[in-house]
Parts: sequence; C-alpha cells; structure tokens
Amino acid sequence: MRERPAELSYKRSLFSIKSYIFYFLIITSAITCCLLLFLNHLELDYGSVRESAKLTAMNVLLISLIMTVLDGIYRKITLEYPMKRILKASQKLIAGDFSVRVPLAHDFDNTNELDVLIENFNRIAEELSGVETLRTDFVSNVSHEIKTPLSVIQNYASLLQNAELSEDKKEEYTEAIVDACRRLTGLITNILKLNKLENQQIFPESKEFDMDTQLSECIIRLDDMLERKDLEAEFDLEERVKVKSDRELLELVWNNLLSNAIKFTPQGGKITVSLKTDETMAVIKISDTGCGISSEVGKRIFEKFYQGDSSHATQGNGLGLALVKRVVDIVGGDISIESRLGEGSTFTVRLKRVLAEEPRQHLVPGK
Repeated sequence: MRERPAELSYKRSLFSIKSYIFYFLIITSAITCCLLLFLNHLELDYGSVRESAKLTAMNVLLISLIMTVLDGIYRKITLEYPMKRILKASQKLIAGDFSVRVPLAHDFDNTNELDVLIENFNRIAEELSGVETLRTDFVSNVSHEIKTPLSVIQNYASLLQNAELSEDKKEEYTEAIVDACRRLTGLITNILKLNKLENQQIFPESKEFDMDTQLSECIIRLDDMLERKDLEAEFDLEERVKVKSDRELLELVWNNLLSNAIKFTPQGGKITVSLKTDETMAVIKISDTGCGISSEVGKRIFEKFYQGDSSHATQGNGLGLALVKRVVDIVGGDISIESRLGEGSTFTVRLKRVLAEEPRQHLVPGK
C-alpha cells in the first residue's frame, strides 16, 4: 500500500532532523576530544581550568552549531534541491509525461556524479519519448494497414452474396479478396519478422558462402517478374566473393531490394546488380531506372510503414526496407541509398568479406 504524500514528507523531515542532530553530536565530540588532548599537555591550575570550562563548552557548542547549519545549507543547495528536481521529474515520467527534462546542477566545467545522474535521467526520458512516439505511430499504421484489406474483403464478400452476379464478376471479386488476403498475410508475416529481429529473438547463424552465387539465385527466382515488365537486366558480379554471415537473413535483403527495384521501374526500364570488392568489404549495388525519391524521402526510407511513393502503396506495406535495414545492422553491414527524382535509385550494401589466405612459402633447407 502506498503512503500518502503528507506521511512521506513527515518521514523525510524527521530523517533530516535526525541526520543534523547526529552530525552535530559528531562535531561536538570531535572538538571536545581535540581540546581535551590539547589541555592534557598543559600545566594549568584547576581553578583557571574550571573558570574557562563553561566558556569553552559554549564555544564548542556554538562552533558545532554553525558548522551543522553551514553543512545543512550546503547540502540543500548542492544535493537536496537537485534531487527534488529529479524526484518531481521522475513522478512526471511515471505519469506518462516523457517531455520532462532536468536542468544540470553545475556548468560543464564543474560537473560531478550528480550531473552524470541528471544526464542519464534526461537520456532515459528522451529514449522513452522516442519509444512512445514509435509505438503510437506503429499502432496507428498497423491499424490503417490492416483496416484497408479487411475493408476490401468485406466489400467484395458482400457483393458476392448477390445471386444475380455473372461468372466474370464473381471471378473478379474473388480475385480481389484473394489479393487482399495475400496482402494481409504478408503484412502480418513482416510484422512478426521485424518484431523478432528488433527483440533479438533471431540470432544470425554465420556460415561462409559465395555472395555471387546467392545473388545469382535470387535474380533467377525473379526472372518471371522481369519478363512481365519487359525490363532489361544487367549483372556485373565478381566471382568467388566469400562472406561469413547468415545466408537466410541476407536472402531476405536481396529479395526485398530486387523486388522494390522491379516494382518501381516502369515498363521497359533497366535493373542493374553489381558485386565488387575492396580491401576488406563486399560491395553490392542494386540500381533501377524508376521514379526515384527526393532527399527528404531518402532520410526516412528505412522507417517502418513509410512509403515515399503513394502510387505504389497497394503493392506493399512499408515494412520491406525496415526489415532490410534491421537485417543489415544485425549482420554488421551498412546500407545506403542514392537517388534522384525521375532518374532512379541505387541501394548500396557493404558487408565484411572473407579474405583469401595467401599461399605459404616453404623454405628449403640450405637456401
């Protein structure tokens, strides 16, 4: 059972009074001991000591009281006031106000452990604010993305109840329902995958394999999509480029990037895939001659549910590139995008490659 604020305030005040009394007694004892040790080595007659004893005792009490008061003021200024600010801010944080921040107790040149505590508190509040914003956006976007295909299913299912529908209309409506179900299934699958990746429930299994072989296999599987849109495909894959990473997770990356390139490239366009190496990295570039994106869109392209081109929103759910970014981060790689409106986009993925071992030279005895 939680205590009321009045009871807590009373207990804090009582604790402070006890602390001051204890500190006062310690100082009084210390000064008295020092005086006794000092007087023990002086040869004074009993009468003079007795006369000054009362004055000395009063001085000890006065000095102890002054030091206690000064210490109390110092602690209030340097410790209690900042701690009260932190306490009030934490109560607001508990209540759901993630915008609260605590000002630093000292300047940058005079920071102490208390300032470090305040900085850490402000960072926690900032992170919680970001998490809350992401959670709100995520719920809003998921609700919207789920509502759209469900509305399609509901509408076409209602139309199918009409007994006078022709076979062509029935087939059309059924196909629309199947497409909506497929989209809904893909959305839920991607949400589950992204959730597992972000919560680190999927651990990469690093194995050595040829990157050029994997890219070739992914391209072959998308050959039908390329033919349907009459797209020109150009491949420049350096051979025997080995990487040590999770093969299945990287396959998810290439499938998403290639599918996006095909989706956003108009009829008769061109797709380019290249694999090159530098000193330590394998550099994969996937380019298209599609609509391209602006620099503002490029900054948010890897966010969940963000779709820069609303005209293609029905072909995806805005989670593909978020999955790609998370996978690349997990396997220790890097991904970037270069794009211009009307000219196309190029996604560049950099992964650490397995360096070929140099042949050892066998020394012949006597040479």
